[in-house]
Amino acid sequence: MPARPLRRIALVAIAAAMALSTAARASDFSQPWKDADRALVIDAYEYNSIDWAQLATDKRIVGFINKASDGMPPPYFCFGNETEVRLCKALWKRYAVTRELFQTRKVVAKALGLKWGAYHLGRPGNPVEQANNFIDFAEPGPDDLIALDVEDDDPSQWMSLDDAEEFVRQVHRRLGRFPILYTNGNTARRIADNSYKYQLLSRLPLWYARYKPDIDVHFPMGNWQSYTLWQFSARANCGRFRCPYRVAGTPNDIDVNVAPMDAAALRQAWPFGGLIDVPADYLASIPVPVSRETGLKGNFTLTYASVATPPTFVEMAAVLGTRWGKFRDGFRMPVVKTVPRRPHFGIADYVAWKRTEPRSPALLDAAFTAAADPVSTASTTLDRSER
Repeated sequence: MPARPLRRIALVAIAAAMALSTAARASDFSQPWKDADRALVIDAYEYNSIDWAQLATDKRIVGFINKASDGMPPPYFCFGNETEVRLCKALWKRYAVTRELFQTRKVVAKALGLKWGAYHLGRPGNPVEQANNFIDFAEPGPDDLIALDVEDDDPSQWMSLDDAEEFVRQVHRRLGRFPILYTNGNTARRIADNSYKYQLLSRLPLWYARYKPDIDVHFPMGNWQSYTLWQFSARANCGRFRCPYRVAGTPNDIDVNVAPMDAAALRQAWPFGGLIDVPADYLASIPVPVSRETGLKGNFTLTYASVATPPTFVEMAAVLGTRWGKFRDGFRMPVVKTVPRRPHFGIADYVAWKRTEPRSPALLDAAFTAAADPVSTASTTLDRSER
């Protein structure tokens, strides 16, 4: 084959690859961190070393979310044998040091102009006490992001989804706002499939954990239209020789997250303290059709058009109750609104009142006296007292 056609084919292949690369960067579901316009957020725990001077050189880093509490706090008073007491004191010392480090990082991060956040690692049992421990540990301010970390759908190791619902409810009782939810794809999918049961979890802003370059076919679309944060880099896919994104001043296993917005929008939306509006079921949103060419290229963002949300059972019962009330009122006698209220006003009183002209109070009383009401006279006040 001549060299010129080969060169032409090579150029076409390069152009196609560049087009696909551009499409991938343009999608928030396929390597969005390659888009320099997308804001990034670091999340760390107590064993991650941070060089704050170097970290501040990366202007894409907008926020810093630090681990706060882990399950329940250790006991303050120690009992048992010598080994148990030493272990108990060691756990409390570690807890105190961790809390001091948390508060120090909070001051430094805010001094550098970073948005601050805290997350709680959920453990089995005691969801209300865990929520109280989290709030007392983190002491979140009005502009501090708060998050619940449900690592996996395994109630034997992590907080169950039922307990997570109660945790979120208790946080709202005390702070008047909601946390965001950190979890992986499988747990997010189960929450989405059972949104009727997890009415709070399914409406929390989603902090999505997946360490693959593309998530478009795995993301629980239909319940969440997008993620709030996507944890795309961690120890699972970032090592010494290869990493999706490296942040100066942090170790290789630091967790890095991308937001589907730029820095200004993320600062304005922070700390995501409300619930998201999601359709009641799949019928509440329909995907907008895409062309065949776009579908074959792949890495495109699927958009959804909102339609009227189906009414709930409570809403339908309220509407039917209102209509029944109007229907019932239509059969009531007009005497209720047209006749003055009296202790004993029967049908004969009403007829006498209608025949009285003019309807002065004196003539009305005379008509009441002259009229004989068989219903009223059958049971007088005297008879009632005697009974």
